[in-house]
Amino acid sequence: MNELRPQIVIMMGEYGGRSMVTVERIAQNFNDSTRYNLKDNRGVEMQGAPTVANGPVAYRSNLPLRAMVRAMPEAGVPTDISDNAATFCCNHLMYGVLHFIASNQLYIRAGWIHLPQLPQVAALPENLGTPSMSRETSALGVHAGIEAALLHTEDIDVPIPSKFQV
Repeated sequence: MNELRPQIVIMMGEYGGRSMVTVERIAQNFNDSTRYNLKDNRGVEMQGAPTVANGPVAYRSNLPLRAMVRAMPEAGVPTDISDNAATFCCNHLMYGVLHFIASNQLYIRAGWIHLPQLPQVAALPENLGTPSMSRETSALGVHAGIEAALLHTEDIDVPIPSKFQV
């Protein structure tokens, strides 16, 4: 980020069990992968460890979340705002990036988009019954969200109705 100086950093990951594209509002300084019985790529399980020792409890995404979530359904993609990025790798990375931006007083807008599992992942025996979304539909949503983020330097002030609560 220091070298490239991007305007926006949008990170993405899969969130198995979610049926729609979700943009994350909060990254917390807390890791608990044991809650999900998950390990990172090195086989490490984190339980109760902070991302940054003595860092703030949380950071809010500074992307225009409402504008993004309004644009995605207009493109035909189900979406919503999620209030936290869980406590595994996605949250860890989102928090780390937002902490880096804040610590270095950079004006970079950043946040996270979670995508549902691809159909071929949801079809695996261990995932059977979980929601999925095609790569094409997910990409359409991400594209609409990025366009909205580029168009809106400040978020829109309109209600975004939701039935999703996480």
